[in-house]
Amino acid sequence: MATLTVLKFPTSEGARAVLNALEDMQRQALITVHDAAMVNWPTDKKKPKTEQLHSMTAAGGWSGAFWGMLFGVLFFVPLLGAAVGAAMGAWAGSLTDVGIDDQFIDQIRSEVTPGTSALFLLTSDAVLDKVRDGLSQYDFELLTTNLSAEEEQKLRDVFEHDDA
Repeated sequence: MATLTVLKFPTSEGARAVLNALEDMQRQALITVHDAAMVNWPTDKKKPKTEQLHSMTAAGGWSGAFWGMLFGVLFFVPLLGAAVGAAMGAWAGSLTDVGIDDQFIDQIRSEVTPGTSALFLLTSDAVLDKVRDGLSQYDFELLTTNLSAEEEQKLRDVFEHDDA
């Protein structure tokens, strides 16, 4: 089963650095990144910059339409006309089946702000201890996943930074 994960970074460049690290880990067969998208929000910009990173595996992944609509729902709905906003609202309602609901949307909107970045990942087959070690140098927060509550807590425990 593929996992949709959202990581938030305290800088607008953080998502790119971790994506580069994950691409390297994929070459080492430590994780499979099926697809990814980034949101970078420089402090001097009114809106975030979004970037879909096309399928990173031969089997494909989610389409650009998915990422485009998701980012539209997350960041641009208030700027759109009523008809487009209503259509996107209806589309967003259908995302609950994959764990994207109003709570997810509200959380991402409130967390991804000017000066931050986020990385949206569709992954599987992670060797968690190796991925954790490879990402330990980066400052990020795990915002959400589509895992069960128990599975998500295990993932959070893996990525929890030791202050010792």
